[in-house]
Amino acid sequence: MATSKYNREEILKGNLVKAILSLSIPVVINSFLQTMYNLTDTFWLGKLGTDELAAINLVTPVQNMIINFGSGITVAGSVLISQYIGAKKDEEAKSMANQIFACAMIFSIVCASLCALATPGIVLWLGAEGTVFEYSKIYLRLVVLDMPFLYVVNMYTSIHQATGDTLKPMLMNLVGICINLVLDPLLMIVLHLGVAGAALATVFAKAVPAVFAFIFLNRRNQLIYLDLRHLKFEKEKVLNIIKVGLPSAIGGSTTQFGFLLMSKSVFKYGTQAMAAYGIGNKVNGLISLPSNGIGSATSIIVGQNFGAGQKDRANKGYKLARNMTVIFLFAGGLILSRMPVSTAIVKIFSEDDEVIRMAADFLSIMAFWCFTNGVYNATTGLFKGSGHTAVNMAVDVSRLWIFRFSTLFFCEQVLHMGVRSVWYSVVVSNGIAALVLYAIYLTGIWKKDVIKK
Repeated sequence: MATSKYNREEILKGNLVKAILSLSIPVVINSFLQTMYNLTDTFWLGKLGTDELAAINLVTPVQNMIINFGSGITVAGSVLISQYIGAKKDEEAKSMANQIFACAMIFSIVCASLCALATPGIVLWLGAEGTVFEYSKIYLRLVVLDMPFLYVVNMYTSIHQATGDTLKPMLMNLVGICINLVLDPLLMIVLHLGVAGAALATVFAKAVPAVFAFIFLNRRNQLIYLDLRHLKFEKEKVLNIIKVGLPSAIGGSTTQFGFLLMSKSVFKYGTQAMAAYGIGNKVNGLISLPSNGIGSATSIIVGQNFGAGQKDRANKGYKLARNMTVIFLFAGGLILSRMPVSTAIVKIFSEDDEVIRMAADFLSIMAFWCFTNGVYNATTGLFKGSGHTAVNMAVDVSRLWIFRFSTLFFCEQVLHMGVRSVWYSVVVSNGIAALVLYAIYLTGIWKKDVIKK
């Protein structure tokens, strides 16, 4: 409890640069560990063959779409809890955490069951055939079983991040990635389970941290903990969860559905293009980690200061975070966009010369323009922390469904750029979305209160 109160005082009254770094560095490491789940699968599947790699890349957006919808609940939790903590209403924060935990568990169990049943139809709709169809079906049906475990860990992360503690979630995730690093080669290569081994390794790697997370969430020697007295649904709090969480849920799942259609667009260029697209996206996820981490730190700082009525300090924290991440990503992107560097990176994940060529081209383009992610993620953190998740939803959905697909259409049909149309549609849409979000920030709409306390 003492640590949480210290973090609150640092966020509300201390040095903002120190607060941003102390919050974002563990989040960056945590995000890196999370990315390692997918990169480990990609590495070992690349050893099995291009069809296995294409299969997992094809169905990953389906998994992400479901997870992102449910993540609206935990996003609401992080925002609402942080604002209660900033206002020093600790009992209300505890009650809200319990409400959100109950909602998240119900959602995850129902969704995992439905998705497992619908898997063959989903994979068939995606256009998979032959061995790619079989591999995709096996992987998706098994990997969705990790959803209840994932949401326990996500709740643990949301609660601790809302109190300003980003270190413990990082350590929790470290346990999972260590398990995954061991189980992936053991199940996939040694025991010859292939894509089924990749899925099972991910499930087990989520299950073990989930058990620890649940135990720690029930400890009463901390600021926020689970308490059966608060598990009874309260109308006012549930309405706040819906008000803040539903836009995030719709935005996240709609965006992931768009990614699903993007995967179909790539798949028409062949399994090599699909494999290259997956590698490029996953490596780009690593490049964007600092941006994501500072975006999360921004939402925590803005949330607590917003709850405390310190909107000018919230704005100052946002500006510092945005400038820090843009400078860092611009410098890093110049290095990673060099073709020899990008080629050396993608060679880690594939031995297919054509896959390497396409993935390196994709990665170099994305790396050069990745600084726009700094503006996007920091500003998203501002709107999230202030409770304006509907703004994030509108821009995020527009980024994919309007900006990206229109750019893809223009590059394919007018400029006849082939698979590179996909590459450029990604960077152009990200840049436009960052500009739009920043323009909305300048209107000052984020300062309005949207959460009924």
